[in-house]
Amino acid sequence: MERMAIHKALGGTSAGELICLKGWVRTLRTGKDVAFFALNDGSCFASLQVVVTPQLPNYEELVKIGTGACLSVQGVLVESPAAGQRWEVQAQKVEVLGDADSDYPLQKKRHSLEFLRSIAHLRPRSNTFGAVFRLRSALSFAIHRFFHERGFLYVHTPIITANDCEGAGEMFRVTTLDSENPPRNSGNIDWSQDFFGERTGLTVSGQLQGELFATAFSDIYTFGPTFRAENSNTSRHAAEFWMIEPEMAFADLEDDCRLAEDFLRYLVTYTLQHCGEDLAFFNERVEKGLLDKLQALAKARFETMTYSEAVSRLQASGESFQFPVAWGRDLQSEHERYLTEKVVGGPVFVTDYPVGIKAFYMRLNNDERTVAAMDLLVPRVGEIIGGSQREERLPVLQRRMEESGIAPESLWWYLDTRRWGSCPHAGFGLGFERLLMYLTGMENIRDVIPFPRTPGNARF
Repeated sequence: MERMAIHKALGGTSAGELICLKGWVRTLRTGKDVAFFALNDGSCFASLQVVVTPQLPNYEELVKIGTGACLSVQGVLVESPAAGQRWEVQAQKVEVLGDADSDYPLQKKRHSLEFLRSIAHLRPRSNTFGAVFRLRSALSFAIHRFFHERGFLYVHTPIITANDCEGAGEMFRVTTLDSENPPRNSGNIDWSQDFFGERTGLTVSGQLQGELFATAFSDIYTFGPTFRAENSNTSRHAAEFWMIEPEMAFADLEDDCRLAEDFLRYLVTYTLQHCGEDLAFFNERVEKGLLDKLQALAKARFETMTYSEAVSRLQASGESFQFPVAWGRDLQSEHERYLTEKVVGGPVFVTDYPVGIKAFYMRLNNDERTVAAMDLLVPRVGEIIGGSQREERLPVLQRRMEESGIAPESLWWYLDTRRWGSCPHAGFGLGFERLLMYLTGMENIRDVIPFPRTPGNARF
């Protein structure tokens, strides 16, 4: 008999139907001549109760299995007399596919997130992480669906690169050279003898390559892993994370903001419509008021203010911020939250940042003091999306690279797009894990990544 997923058994079958289920035992209760298994296969948040009686030839074996055991169950779906559940299965045949030793760490009690991180190979079986990773999967699909519906081309940009998009130098090196005795030239490592013939690392962004494709396909997006060798142990940083980076030809900063608003609203709405059971769990157990927050964002009006206006409002607020506010300094999370929660009361785009705190590829405004950049700020979090109109003028881009300490010849292929058919274009980046933290209420980025990579930790 073909296996039926538990979410289908709970929602799309009728009483009296003979079904086959396979999954893992969450809990086991025994009574007089009866045993109850809560079986879960990960297809939904809920478990399905399986009723086992001594009529089964292996009943005595079954009542001794451990929590976490894997079972195959054939039985009849019936309405449950117990409160809190509509259906249960009267078992006719139960096969133990894999028993679990008594030291199985996921027993029926609440475990701390710190403890669950230490058993990342088992934590997907817990309620919390089952909900997190179902939502992560659903959102991945929604991202592709959003761009597909709008005619964007999906581009796989390289994971190994010789270029540092952000210019920060925080890249993991990729090399086949002997670390104890690398070849040298005038005392320096001779990277020409490395596998790729030059110094390479793991990418921090697919943006530059994405821009190349935008000059051929107009609207494109990338969605893949990125890496940053930043020795940070905060709850918002990881060494490996996923980025969504759309790029649009023939677009300016206003177009960029409009796409970012549509994108975020679409994803929030999709989550509310398709992940209700898991969101209800997060709302109850992780962040009280999460559903209200998401519903408000889905309907909110997105405001816009310039960086200069934002600084003026912060300085006039009378608030005592931990980090002083001054024109030319980057906004901190406390400033961004104040703008969204106290000044605007909702999401806001902050635009036109000082040239000194933004990347070389952002388009220089006519005042030559600011660039056509934007950050989308949301309540409770602050920045969630960052983007800009790109600098399409070759002489200006070359000058900005030199001012940023980037040798123009190192990105000759990037500059070629400004020589041959240059066009206005814009794009943004959204950290997938930051989005998941916002949608689930989880406070640590390690808890929305299946196997987090952080300083000192690359287990599993």
